[in-house]
Amino acid sequence: MSTTYSNPGDIRSGFEENAVSHVQSGTSTFRRISVAFFLAGFATFALLYCVQPLLPLFAEHFNVLPATSSLPLSLTLGCLAVSIMIMGALSQQLGRKGLMLTSMVSAAALNLLASVAPDWTTLLIARALEGIALGGLPAVAMAYLAEEIDPKHLPKAMGIYIAGTSVGAMLGRVGMGSLSEFISWQQAMEVLGVLCLMAAGGFALLLPPSKNFTKTSHAGLGFHVQTWLGHLKNPALQKVYMLGFCLTGVFSTVYNYLSFRLFEPPYNMSPFTVSLMFLLFLFGTVASSYTGALTMRFGAKRLLLFSFALTFVGVLITLPGSLFFICVGIAFITVGFFIGHSVASGLVGLSAKGNKGHASSLYLLFYYMGASLVGYVGGWFWHWGHWPGLAALTCLLALAALAVSSRLKKG
Repeated sequence: MSTTYSNPGDIRSGFEENAVSHVQSGTSTFRRISVAFFLAGFATFALLYCVQPLLPLFAEHFNVLPATSSLPLSLTLGCLAVSIMIMGALSQQLGRKGLMLTSMVSAAALNLLASVAPDWTTLLIARALEGIALGGLPAVAMAYLAEEIDPKHLPKAMGIYIAGTSVGAMLGRVGMGSLSEFISWQQAMEVLGVLCLMAAGGFALLLPPSKNFTKTSHAGLGFHVQTWLGHLKNPALQKVYMLGFCLTGVFSTVYNYLSFRLFEPPYNMSPFTVSLMFLLFLFGTVASSYTGALTMRFGAKRLLLFSFALTFVGVLITLPGSLFFICVGIAFITVGFFIGHSVASGLVGLSAKGNKGHASSLYLLFYYMGASLVGYVGGWFWHWGHWPGLAALTCLLALAALAVSSRLKKG
């Protein structure tokens, strides 16, 4: 009896299920794999989001508008969205560990290049290439774990990897904001680049080569395109993809331009103080840990309606000038995002009719394109209407998501 790969290609492997040797929890190999993927998750998402607290500094250093200053993040996210789909298919021919290691090393090296960019164009090129490089890890990590780890212990291994991504995303932001108060933003990016190269070294030493991976070459571009198009015609998936786009559109836009608001009077905050706002991610991390139980109790539709309603209210709460209300509003938005993403990503597999890996890669495409496109467009709303203008855009997205959620089937 053959088994199916759990990867973006979702291609049938051809090995026999009873011949596969899976890694068990509690073994030294399991511990090595877990630490390796924690390092990989940390490095990937720290590199991805490290520029978010630096956007006001980019605007000042390169003399560009706020919307333009968001491009080092928006371009990276957009390139990552496309790269994830391509890298998942490539890994089926090239192998797992080598592609992931190349992704980590090249992304860290490109971050070092971005830190010494002599002009704005060079910085953007380096960050765009970094997004392409970073796509090689999220696309392949879940496939490696699904192939090598015993299914009974896969949630534990996946949880450690996701913990690494969460820690990396938060500390990449907080660390950059903190360091940029005491050293230049260029030096802060250099520090992160070196740390991530060290993480890549640890990953290379710890991660065992794949044992259950079989290269395939029979699935060409036509197969992937037809599969993606089939998913795009699925009405249920269409709704979930729109929700993913709206989720990151609101979340990234708010956090992109929050720094600009807090740098200005009457707050006049330092980069270090502003970076502490990213610690509000902890509320989202805690909330997402309860999402599974809440979904079982209330159903996915009700929880999505709640998450987007909470997001909408959170944006409104940030409108008054009180710093307390800003913090409460951002916390609401963060919790709404984490709950919504947890539920929506789970609906992808339930809504897909076969080839679930392809369906997941499309969700990630819309997810990161929302952050990329709306994150950039939000800069113009900030330029024209400051925070009220930005709030209008994000509230419209939240309302659109509420409308889409209301049309989902119950459950």
